[in-house]
Amino acid sequence: MTPWTDRSGQFSALKSLTFVGLFLPAMWIAWSFWSGGLGARPIMAAIHETGDWTVRFLLLSLAVTPLRRIGKWPRLVLVRRMIGLAAMAYALLHLMLYAAELKFDIPRVASEIVLRIYLTIGFVALVGLALLGATSTDRAVRRLGRNWGRLHRAVYGIGVLALLHFFMQSKLDVTQATLMTGLFYLAVGYRVADWRGFRSTLPVLAVVAVGAAMATALTEVGWFAAATGVDPVLILAANLDFSYSVRPVWWVLGAGTLIALVPLLRRRDAETPVRRRRPPGLVAGGPADEHG
Repeated sequence: MTPWTDRSGQFSALKSLTFVGLFLPAMWIAWSFWSGGLGARPIMAAIHETGDWTVRFLLLSLAVTPLRRIGKWPRLVLVRRMIGLAAMAYALLHLMLYAAELKFDIPRVASEIVLRIYLTIGFVALVGLALLGATSTDRAVRRLGRNWGRLHRAVYGIGVLALLHFFMQSKLDVTQATLMTGLFYLAVGYRVADWRGFRSTLPVLAVVAVGAAMATALTEVGWFAAATGVDPVLILAANLDFSYSVRPVWWVLGAGTLIALVPLLRRRDAETPVRRRRPPGLVAGGPADEHG
């Protein structure tokens, strides 16, 4: 099965577009590197970019199954493995660029990973992604049987480690890290609701959206309170101040609200009567009616 065909060997537009789309960030990073668009320290900028895309693709892979169930889009499962492997590839590129920044001094790279806790956390997440990638083949699925599912549920723990690494290396500007964490809460919330037997209805999805938004706000408050000692009340108040920027909590709530409307929109679309044109021979007074 190639990246542009489904299991029956037929061309899949969904897989083809996804396959191309997964390469676009790497192509943009490479172009920006060679054209001087990454600033005075291009390798360091590329390290951050590949790290960001690792987290984005990891979250996107986690979102495939919930979106498939909520939107009744079964073919989305065709691209889940591909997106997960892309997350692993960007994570490996992230590590390679870090080694390049240190002139490929492997002993120094290893010591940095051991001595700097945020690098240790990121490296553990990378090892986990590599393990999941190595066991994502059809052969591995058959050999592991039920254990395959148990093993691949570790992706949620890997996601937590990746987000923690994101927060720690972001220092004071944790806007992107907070947003990614909020989207992670959404994906996990949908999974938990499904595991508990709740159907993907508007009220259930709305509760997940509000819960994920509240968890996002509390995460931002907790991080700033722990890292800077800023009054939590001031941080919560900043979420209501739109004069500077829209805080991650609102983006998460907006994304969750849009997803909550999907079942409603699909139901309305299904209930809309489809007007079909009658063949010429079936019009009143036509030949078919004459025998009717």
